[in-house]
Amino acid sequence: MSEFHINIVPTNKTSIVKFEANKFLTRHENFEFKNIDEAKTSPLAQQLFYLPFVKTIYIAQNFIAIEKYDIVEWADVQAEVAQQIEAYLNKGGIIIKESDAKTGNVPVTIYAESTPNPAVMKFVANKKLVLQAAEFKNIDEAKNSPLAQKLFHFPFVKEVFVDENYVSIQKFDIAEWNDITLELREFIREFLQEGNEVMSGENGTSAKEKLKEESIQQKEKFESLDDISQQIVEILDEYIKPAVASDGGNILFDSYNPENKTVKVILQGACSGCPSSTMTLKNGIETMLRDMLKDKVEYVEAING
Repeated sequence: MSEFHINIVPTNKTSIVKFEANKFLTRHENFEFKNIDEAKTSPLAQQLFYLPFVKTIYIAQNFIAIEKYDIVEWADVQAEVAQQIEAYLNKGGIIIKESDAKTGNVPVTIYAESTPNPAVMKFVANKKLVLQAAEFKNIDEAKNSPLAQKLFHFPFVKEVFVDENYVSIQKFDIAEWNDITLELREFIREFLQEGNEVMSGENGTSAKEKLKEESIQQKEKFESLDDISQQIVEILDEYIKPAVASDGGNILFDSYNPENKTVKVILQGACSGCPSSTMTLKNGIETMLRDMLKDKVEYVEAING
């Protein structure tokens, strides 16, 4: 299978479409090119400017946004553009010339946000941190995450959960959030501003390769599920996960038992170990699954990750 995959993502501007990759293209840097001369630092952007309808190219983190001229409609050309970008990346094409990439500190802001779990605080960044959620219960589990490893050096940090653009931290009872929130917020901000990676390689395997392997494994696992289990996963992903993520947590499908019509789900991040959120989620998911799958589901069991 190809290492890079490109998804076509419409935006609220009809002239602009995002081509989203399953891996990071840049680390925190953002680049905008309005013509082929400006794109001399980006061989990929220069190639795209050979398409006559390309007006502006914006490259950031894991996506390429392209603004077009009105001579074509995106519906007629977006698939071809996506294929061209994917082919270029999978041939090892250069996105931004290394010597021309931005150097020094990058502007990063972090704000702290409370969660339904009083033991967990959510630290939100203005940058995408990871493309796939990761939970760490201790420093040994965090060997692939330099950020999580350093956070575990704080004696009051119990667990770390990272997803999209935020870090959820669960603390031990010895400390109060009023006393440690500012310290953690500043530490995370400085760590990211210095250009450090949140996830790194393991035994010679890069984080990107590891992400690819996990993505393949997840797809194979999904395809091996029965029809009802696949429907449950799709419902969780579409209706439940966004709400859970806004509270600094995550929910994963564990199993479905057709005999007793029971679904087991795993709670991570802020949702893990929180009695109130566990009960709320359990009841909410039960109601939704009962309504959407009729007589197929009766009970939901929530397991702390």
